[in-house]
Amino acid sequence: MTEIRIESNELLDRLPPHLKQYIKPQNYEHYTPINQAVWRYVMRKNVAYLSNVAHESYVEGLQKTGISIDEIPSMYGMNRILKEIGWAAVAVDGFIPPNAFMEFQAYKVLVIASDIRQLENIEYTPAPDIIHEGAGHAPIIASPDYAEYLRRFGEIGAKAISSAHDMELYEAVRELSILKEAEGTPHEKIEVAEKWVETLQNKEVTPSEIALIRNLHWWTVEYGLVGTVDNPKIYGAGLLSSIGESASCMKKEVKKIPYSIHAAYQDFDITKPQPQLYVTPDFAYLQEVLEEFANTMAVRKGGWRGLNKLIESKQLGTIEISTGLQISGVFTRMIRNEDNEVVYFETHGNTALAYRETEVIGHGISRHTNGFRSPLGKLKGINLAIENMGPRDLAAYNFYDGKPIAFEFESGIKVKGMNVTGMRNLKGELMLIQFKDCLVTYKDEVLFSPEDGDFDMAVGKEIVSAFAGAADFLSFDLVVHELSSLGDSTEMSSNLKTLNNLYKHVREKRLEGHETYKFSDFEPLFKQLTTTFPDDWLLSLELYELTLSSEILQYLQELKEKKPEVAHLIEGGLTLLEQ
Repeated sequence: MTEIRIESNELLDRLPPHLKQYIKPQNYEHYTPINQAVWRYVMRKNVAYLSNVAHESYVEGLQKTGISIDEIPSMYGMNRILKEIGWAAVAVDGFIPPNAFMEFQAYKVLVIASDIRQLENIEYTPAPDIIHEGAGHAPIIASPDYAEYLRRFGEIGAKAISSAHDMELYEAVRELSILKEAEGTPHEKIEVAEKWVETLQNKEVTPSEIALIRNLHWWTVEYGLVGTVDNPKIYGAGLLSSIGESASCMKKEVKKIPYSIHAAYQDFDITKPQPQLYVTPDFAYLQEVLEEFANTMAVRKGGWRGLNKLIESKQLGTIEISTGLQISGVFTRMIRNEDNEVVYFETHGNTALAYRETEVIGHGISRHTNGFRSPLGKLKGINLAIENMGPRDLAAYNFYDGKPIAFEFESGIKVKGMNVTGMRNLKGELMLIQFKDCLVTYKDEVLFSPEDGDFDMAVGKEIVSAFAGAADFLSFDLVVHELSSLGDSTEMSSNLKTLNNLYKHVREKRLEGHETYKFSDFEPLFKQLTTTFPDDWLLSLELYELTLSSEILQYLQELKEKKPEVAHLIEGGLTLLEQ
């Protein structure tokens, strides 16, 4: 097997294991001559058209990021050049979970699906591919304002809390993308997958944070316009990489709306052209809206609503309480007082405690295998919050190490046990107290009993933040992703091998650099192509480009009549040659 080279830099070296699991070698040798022809056709069409309608940084960015019009870019070369503008690039396994996608951006790493769309999907595919990622996303990050927006978006988006519905939809879309781009998938199987995605998309659910921020991502990073409503330019990767929609989106039928936070509540359908698009005045304004949205998220608001989002997600998440102690796990329960303040919470299964995103020594999942639970708030009859008590205050209220103690919170939760020790944060605030032989009760319910082992009580008045994922990613084994076989080398049919060999021959002739060829140079090949592969149009177009033969032109005109579904693609290629 050919050794895969990846030009390393400090950004890639910093990636944590749970992100590295999605990285998939590009396997450049797996690209076929047909793949190369698809890339070249799309890029030539795009660059010719987009030079006039794309944001000014697009064409310049193609050069800066080392993206060639004539051949699929090597990740090795792209990564080496991206390094110069402070970014890196990695090939990933198609669709990856939304939070992981965002987190890559936070590390200033562009994720690129190294697979490429098939010829029949040349105009658009819902699956991430190297045309969408490499030719769409990469060039625009040459703009410093936009690159910083991407990074900041990733930082905030990685903390967005998802729902069980989100994960079901993600899995369905991932399955559809794999089926659509895998050669030989029965059409009926694709239809079933499409209907399932449509069913999930149409299901009425309260949108989660990740769903809302994904909408913002879609209407900016993927389908954004910049400038004025009357004279917008394209910067969204979905438009930049779609030879059909990059043109149709400029028509009056597609409504242009000034960009605002309201875009977070506008859903989209990945299988159809978008009926409306949002126009930002400039890239700096994107960050204003992003910060406005971030102010609505649990990572900044905390409280019972933030914890409730984590409980409903049924996935790994973190709360941070007022002392800075962070609890990461799968949250299952909370108790609130009459003012809707959280006075008690529980997690289930592996849980870890952290402070400033670093696991608290001795409080990883090996200690908290069976979850974590703790009351919050102030003690009854005591004005001083526990975290603000110094050693003398603790002594005054009978908090002695190695001595039994009983106390009650304002919420009515009672704690009785042997005080072992306490742990303070950098400010000197008490943030964790350990008890032995401890009984914790609320009304008539036992929340924790001595049989459960040591009781570690989190100290804090309130929840100040709640977000997806672990505070310290090293606390948990998060490497669970299985790489798909999409894009791997598969056994070709003899017919497909023959067609690829014809494409390869034409490609090699073009690379020789002769100014003109005669029709006679390719007559046997053209005859074999038209006889054996009457549905293929792209290679005939490439032959006409090399020879300007009237025989091939006539054949292409006839093919437009026979195959109206590709007539506009043939015409587009001919127009390009005229220009």
